[in-house]
Amino acid sequence: MSRDLADFAATELLAGYRSREFSPLEVMDAVQRRIQEREPVVKALWAADPDRAMSQARESTQRWQKQSPKGLLDGVPFTLKENIATKGTPIPLGSAATNLQPATYDAPPAARSLEAGAILLGKTTMPDLGMLSSGLSSFHKLTSNPWNPEWNPGGSSAGAAASAAAGYGPLHVGTDIGGSLRLPAAWTATVSLKPSNGRVAINPPFFGRVAGPMTRTVGDNALFMSVLAQFDRQDFMALPPATIDWSLVNAGNVKGLRIGLHLNANAGMPVEKSTLDAVTAAAEVFASAGAIVETIDPFFSDEMLNDLDTFWRVRSWVDSRQMSPEQRSKLLPFIQEWIAVGENISSDRLMRCVNRKLEVRKITQQSTEIFDLVLSPVSPVPTYPVDWPMPSNSVERSMAHIAFTVPYNMSEQPAVSINCGFTPEGKSIGLQISGRRFADLEVLQAAAWYESSRPKDAQPDWSIPSHGVTSTTTKN
Repeated sequence: MSRDLADFAATELLAGYRSREFSPLEVMDAVQRRIQEREPVVKALWAADPDRAMSQARESTQRWQKQSPKGLLDGVPFTLKENIATKGTPIPLGSAATNLQPATYDAPPAARSLEAGAILLGKTTMPDLGMLSSGLSSFHKLTSNPWNPEWNPGGSSAGAAASAAAGYGPLHVGTDIGGSLRLPAAWTATVSLKPSNGRVAINPPFFGRVAGPMTRTVGDNALFMSVLAQFDRQDFMALPPATIDWSLVNAGNVKGLRIGLHLNANAGMPVEKSTLDAVTAAAEVFASAGAIVETIDPFFSDEMLNDLDTFWRVRSWVDSRQMSPEQRSKLLPFIQEWIAVGENISSDRLMRCVNRKLEVRKITQQSTEIFDLVLSPVSPVPTYPVDWPMPSNSVERSMAHIAFTVPYNMSEQPAVSINCGFTPEGKSIGLQISGRRFADLEVLQAAAWYESSRPKDAQPDWSIPSHGVTSTTTKN
């Protein structure tokens, strides 16, 4: 059975355009068919405009016929998380409480992608205010996991991960402030890089917040980074311009690298056995190739995690005070309860939470600096019921699943999620590969090496026709 063009990587699409094996119009036709087939169940898109996308694919086809592409990604379909501004489109932030005012500008990830000729399929869904690890939203329809509609895709880049897994084109952009790229990637068997903070310009920037690529392959992550990682003055926290040859993603070699194996976060939810086994097996793949793998001592704690959670609750409570009572009532009950804690936090407790961000930054960098790479689970647990807001399904333990991911947001170090196995039920398990600050290419090189070296039972099978998704298999 021949492969559907909707399942081709961006690198394969560009090669096909150059050789005239197929055209952007043919690819867009395949992608739109895929969306029509799966979107009634997956519900990952918002503000999609298929007619405009088809028109742009025709224009791209004409350029490729003349061998004069507009840019590096001419004719490649992509999506943007809906909190990434595109001129003329509102930014609901996943919430019915938001005023829908059209954005007046293109945020840097949108501007760079469009300049490179990529074709925007639409925006992707997120949960209320981006503060849930789920596709649960008071504004969007419930987003499900393409592998099984009863499973959660994770969040907050829920629609981006689901779109990547479902085959809505090869390139997707999400955002991450505590794990919102890597966690949904882990739960959908996709690949995502949380870049060094400031590597990919974003507007508005915030402490720990990054934008990054979500794809099916490491090669596509690197290709997209060559476009996204360009300096833009919109981001006043951006890194200085850097010359990085992302095409060297497949030039990595792990022999002789000193690698930390981090299996105990010392905070949050305990690591489930299937996850522990899969990450340990991945570490053995690195060791068998000559890497020096050593167990890393825990450096995080529940106290640190709780203080970060408290900071976000206070921040969200303050933001919610700008809403009218009627608007606040439209927030999901879980979010309302989570935010309410922020009202009575004392100034000295809040200051401790602010300082805790710096403490986590320091201790994460100090604890990992001796290693070229650190391997760990992305999440301590696999995916969970589709209608749960968090893996714990608890307001009190709302952030109990981010103890492996959030330290790298605070420390500003790059970290990638790549699939390393499956549970007996078929739920995907993510391996996190983190590196020193600014070592984005090196982290992707290690991921590309592992992608080509991992055992067959750790590789996602994208040839499965529907991943369990049909328009008749959901109750949502």
